[in-house]
Amino acid sequence: MQFSITEVCNRVAQSLRLMVGVPEYSQYVAHMKTAHPDRTIMTEVQFYRERQEARYGGKVSRCC
Repeated sequence: MQFSITEVCNRVAQSLRLMVGVPEYSQYVAHMKTAHPDRTIMTEVQFYRERQEARYGGKVSRCC
């Protein structure tokens, strides 16, 4: 199996985003279109806010 440098870079970048918890908006849109065509798709801003809320529960944790 042979991948182009661009494909490898894209996959590495996606993996790094997933490791640090950054969700993929394009994957969300594709999933919603295929699995839930009757539902409204959130805007990108709404999506990231919802993901932040789900991850942190609306709480900001600081060391100080």
